Amino acid sequence: MPETDEPIHRERRGAVLVLTIDRPEVRNAFDFAAADAMSRAIDSFEADDELRAAVITGAGGTFSAGMDLKAFARGDVPYVERRGVFGVINEPPVKPLLAAVEGPALAGGFELMLVCDLVVAASDSSFGIPEVKRGLLAASGGLIELARRLPLAVANELALTGDPVSAERALELGLVNRVVAPGSALEEAIALAERVAENAPLAVAASKRILRESSDWSNADGFTRQGEIAGPVLTSEDAQEGARAFAERRRPQWRGR
Repeated sequence: MPETDEPIHRERRGAVLVLTIDRPEVRNAFDFAAADAMSRAIDSFEADDELRAAVITGAGGTFSAGMDLKAFARGDVPYVERRGVFGVINEPPVKPLLAAVEGPALAGGFELMLVCDLVVAASDSSFGIPEVKRGLLAASGGLIELARRLPLAVANELALTGDPVSAERALELGLVNRVVAPGSALEEAIALAERVAENAPLAVAASKRILRESSDWSNADGFTRQGEIAGPVLTSEDAQEGARAFAERRRPQWRGR
């Protein structure tokens, strides 16, 4: 069961933490209180050695509409120190973060999805950055991420028209990992998170970091920078345990060191 009555509910599922945005009256849009709750939840997740992955989802059949525009008009901005927009976008967790998307993931909700490492989407969900239709733009990482991930013509279409795309189109574009039946995105995402959580935490975190950071590494220093991240993993107790477990045909017991 959820641990709090805050805008972000927390539920432990073994080694997986489920974070549910619970503001269905505003389509799970973020105000400062929701961003602050998300930031604290991410901090708690990072500090708990028993938790290996987290899944973000939304209550009431909607992932998130992004920023609460009515709150924003009152001067309420969903930004917190250090973790930034929505309490997670500027500094996401070192551990893997997944999204379970039901319904719309639009504007900042789409940007929140883009910061996740893996995405499971219901077949009736939709994705887009409609900010230009409201005199705004996707400045919480959406434009940068789309430019990195998509051909420029495709990124231009999403950004300049503001029109949404379907889950199937998002899958074709490589923006989501799985498309599943409506109502099953969370359970599928938890199952995927559990597969991630079975692996060595140091190796998972380092792999995530290299994948995220290496896009702007030069050929000259790429292996040097990779080595700085990978070296401590390759000499860790977990690396030795993985080799022993393989030789002994048993499940490894990871210690995170």
